Amino acid sequence: MLVVVTPRSAASAEPVSYGEELAVVTVTYSPGETLTRFLDTLAKATTRSVQVVLADNGSVDGAPEKGAERDGVTLLPMGENLGYGGAANRGVAELGPEVGWVIVANPDLEWGVGSIDKLLAAATKWPRGGVFGPLIREPDGRVYPSARMLPSLSKGVGHGLLGKVWPANPWSRAYRQADTVLSERTAGWLSGSCLLIRRAAFDSVAGFDSRYFMYFEDVDLGDRIGKAGWLNVYVPSAEVVHLGGHSTSRSSDRMLTEHHRSAYRYLADRHQGPEWAPVRLALKVGLEARRRLELRDPGGSKQ
Repeated sequence: MLVVVTPRSAASAEPVSYGEELAVVTVTYSPGETLTRFLDTLAKATTRSVQVVLADNGSVDGAPEKGAERDGVTLLPMGENLGYGGAANRGVAELGPEVGWVIVANPDLEWGVGSIDKLLAAATKWPRGGVFGPLIREPDGRVYPSARMLPSLSKGVGHGLLGKVWPANPWSRAYRQADTVLSERTAGWLSGSCLLIRRAAFDSVAGFDSRYFMYFEDVDLGDRIGKAGWLNVYVPSAEVVHLGGHSTSRSSDRMLTEHHRSAYRYLADRHQGPEWAPVRLALKVGLEARRRLELRDPGGSKQ
């Protein structure tokens, strides 16, 4: 059944007592047939009843409207393209207080059997866990490094400069935690392509920073979650497959620009004050040079 709701004003800043119900918020932007696979496989990911909110940034392919014909799926039009974090925030704000657990996920995922239930089971073992992330596989079966250290200046610069020409460099390997055994553990941040979020923790940091239109909103969230006293927990027993950016592939040049803009914002925000001005300038110049170089490479860029 198609349900369209109008976004409401921001929720009160007063603490809310949340229940134990589960919801899924996915940000859509002409997701195509991947949304069908997302919704089809969601049924095998959990034994719980789950409501789904499609926070739509202006799709023109009809896929969200088709998806919202299903029971339990609600279409929430943004009215404009708010970017990933901004739309996710609006989707979460639309949920009632009975929902204490929220999955924020890309619409181009395939859910593994029991994947959400395994994340929820892990949450019972980590009472200070604020965000939980599954093991993410590429379509060819490779494991994507989705639980990483927070980027520092040294690791960020080393990874940014050498990540493509020397993928096995020590800065990239440390940042991606490439040598870490697959085990349930804490991380600096978890890939925003699939997150189970304790809603109280999400509220405590005011959700995603909507200044990040695309990219690094998950890195920033992980950093702020940790500083607020919560944990980011990697749960590799839960698995999903990330099919790839259907909507962003059509505008890869813009997304590459957004990636570099967000990288600068993240690092610049954490190095404020006049004493850091030379570093911020060097970052801006270096990232712009890297962006121009990447635009010549159709392979694009990944964090």
